Amino acid sequence: MQIATTFSHAILLVYAALFPVINPIGGAPVFLNFTRFCAPAQRYALARKVAVSSFLLLLGSMFIGSHVLSFFGIKLPVVQIGGGIIVMALAWKLLNAPTAPHFSEAGPTLSPIVPEVFYPLTLPLTVDPGALSVAVTIGSHHPEAATIERLLLLASSAITGLLAISLTIYLCYRFAENLVTLLGHDGMRVIIRLSSFILFCIGIQILWTGWYELAHSSL
Repeated sequence: MQIATTFSHAILLVYAALFPVINPIGGAPVFLNFTRFCAPAQRYALARKVAVSSFLLLLGSMFIGSHVLSFFGIKLPVVQIGGGIIVMALAWKLLNAPTAPHFSEAGPTLSPIVPEVFYPLTLPLTVDPGALSVAVTIGSHHPEAATIERLLLLASSAITGLLAISLTIYLCYRFAENLVTLLGHDGMRVIIRLSSFILFCIGIQILWTGWYELAHSSL
């Protein structure tokens, strides 16, 4: 009973910590804007690949992220500062992008240029530096005197939590086009602009958090 409780609590910890940072619901309209020229089957495949890439990226950050940063002598606040700038640049580009064209009832046409799965769809659109820092923080905090069984339990629960958040990303991106029907073209334009502005604010927050921690760590 205690093992099941610990397992479920660890899953909820990982999911609850990452969900508001990744915000797949708010990112769905932006994903749809990036893939607006793709055919439905192509967009569904991209959603699946982004979910898998996000899982692998978060998994690597959680289990080896802190060791990689230590090996190169990079502090986590420095990653937050650089990542915040990248997120702000992407959001600014989206805010100033031309108004997205209407989706035809027959479906969008294929574009010779398909957005890359890793950049920008996975990083930083879905998994931004804020999510990476959360994953690194979760992975770096573990009981010092834990037994092998407990460490395996925590690791398996963390992987399960990452699978849950990746499934959420897939579902939100897979059915993102349904928002067009629910909100209409004008509503989608508003949502895309609003999501881009929120993404820009998130970038500022990530930048400020890294700058604040870096400044106080040097005092």
